[in-house]
Amino acid sequence: MRVSLSRLRSALAALAVAAPLGLWSGTAGAVVRGEVTRDPDGLRSSVVRIESTTGEMCSGSLIAPDLVLTAAHCVMRKAGYWVVVVDRGFRQRRLQAIAASMHPDFVPGTTPENQPGTDLAILKLSERLGPDFRPLDLRDGGEIPQGDSVAIAGYGVVAENRRGSARVLRQARLVSLGELQVANTVTVVADRNTLAETAGAGACLGDSGGPILRVTPGGYQLVGVVSWSSGAAQQGRVRTACGGFTAVTPVGLHSSWINARAAELARFQPGEAMPAGARPHPADWTGGR
Repeated sequence: MRVSLSRLRSALAALAVAAPLGLWSGTAGAVVRGEVTRDPDGLRSSVVRIESTTGEMCSGSLIAPDLVLTAAHCVMRKAGYWVVVVDRGFRQRRLQAIAASMHPDFVPGTTPENQPGTDLAILKLSERLGPDFRPLDLRDGGEIPQGDSVAIAGYGVVAENRRGSARVLRQARLVSLGELQVANTVTVVADRNTLAETAGAGACLGDSGGPILRVTPGGYQLVGVVSWSSGAAQQGRVRTACGGFTAVTPVGLHSSWINARAAELARFQPGEAMPAGARPHPADWTGGR
């Protein structure tokens, strides 16, 4: 299977709908055509839901007992943020996000598909999670080569007109179509059976910030973070931003910042000033705002 980048660019340029997947008010919840995650030892221990006091929702990944990696556009608004986790008995628990650090290249106020920077952020939780939860491995995440099989997981809706379907963790298998240079460099993934020519599995509202995963014999490895989606190339009369192309920020390209900033935030305590880091971002915040 090989899809040329010229064909991919042409298909994306022809789409009238492209949207951030974390904002209920956006022009774009769970993974479209995904399976509900019911394994107590599966992704429920690693994938979280992010909710704001202004009613927005995204997904994210635990990368430490008190740190969540997500999309920066999910946590840039002036609001309070809560992270919802699910224990082995599938009971929900809410923890306050007490700080957020944006990638230094992130440009607030832009839409994800026009983001010239890097759509990544790390959240610090109010407390550490116990052994019931398992942070995802992002060491040696590397790139996401064209043709690689990956998994997507998130708490978003199954269709844009079915918002009541959100807040359930779903996952699906996708395939990498390769890198795409838009305002920045993203990796595009899609349903292997449809290759985004027609609707298939993919991200939808509420899935922004969720993980793209490589399945290994030792478990799941975090290789990307969902940023936006633009729907299938052939949509007919009812156009949607879901179930077609899913644009992903590959974490391997940004592992140095993620690891360094995570180490700084791991030492951060409530009431302290945000650790400056090598390149602090003016949109970083503390205290839940």
